[in-house]
Amino acid sequence: MSETISGKADPYAVIGNPIGHSQSPRIHALFAAQTGQFMEYRAILAEVGEFAAAVDAFRGSGGRGLNVTVPFKQDAWVYADVLSARAERAGAVNTLAFREDGGAWGDNTDGVGLVRDLRGNYGFDAGGKRILILGAGGAARGIVQPLLGESPTQVVIANRTPDRAAQLALLFVDLGHIGACSFPELQGQSFDLIINATAAGLADQTPLLPEGVLAAEGWCYDLMYGGKPTAFVRWGRAHGAARSLDGLGMLVEQAAESFRLWRGVDPDTQAVLAALREGRAEPT
Repeated sequence: MSETISGKADPYAVIGNPIGHSQSPRIHALFAAQTGQFMEYRAILAEVGEFAAAVDAFRGSGGRGLNVTVPFKQDAWVYADVLSARAERAGAVNTLAFREDGGAWGDNTDGVGLVRDLRGNYGFDAGGKRILILGAGGAARGIVQPLLGESPTQVVIANRTPDRAAQLALLFVDLGHIGACSFPELQGQSFDLIINATAAGLADQTPLLPEGVLAAEGWCYDLMYGGKPTAFVRWGRAHGAARSLDGLGMLVEQAAESFRLWRGVDPDTQAVLAALREGRAEPT
């Protein structure tokens, strides 16, 4: 394992609220062991409204990079002084890298992770499909551009406050057929893939959706994950989804992209996914 000049492991972390459930420390520990990287990775609980102060404290202690989760992805976008093109457009950052010149580089690896999990791990081809995204917050922002890059027939963003969904859709209207609506306005529409990007799962709830919104042989995907099936995964199963998946695979795939950005090496995601899923049923 390669060491730094100081002999101390390079510090990394994930920051969010809540954060106790996060699998990110275990994932990055497995990546580090697998690739021989001398680093440590922990979880940081930050209070809402104190994101910048928490990041500054971490950087002051020698922190090299952060993953950012709910509810701070838009705060991280503001915090970063240099943004990748995909993060700039998304208006949300899930990966911060602190450079030697004092700058903070912001990127968004969420969408890449989602597409790699759906296509690479499960064989789902989004080309020609109708896709529904539930929610218009930081989690949704990072996945829109990569999904449109898969050439679906349409992408619809539904949100409790439809104006927020419409504002998000406008950011990507040049990339494909995208629209927005409220949850009740989904009545009469059906989709081949429904992605839950809301935070309702934190309270073990799902958005109220009309009957028939999931097409025959449609798939469900929850960006949340847990030790047991999430509320939305259970919703998908109850409504006849061909596959109803949680976001663990996306978490590992986006983490791998962050790891590559920080360390310059590509970890083996399949080995890590297998380790995480050992002892729990594979989501279906």
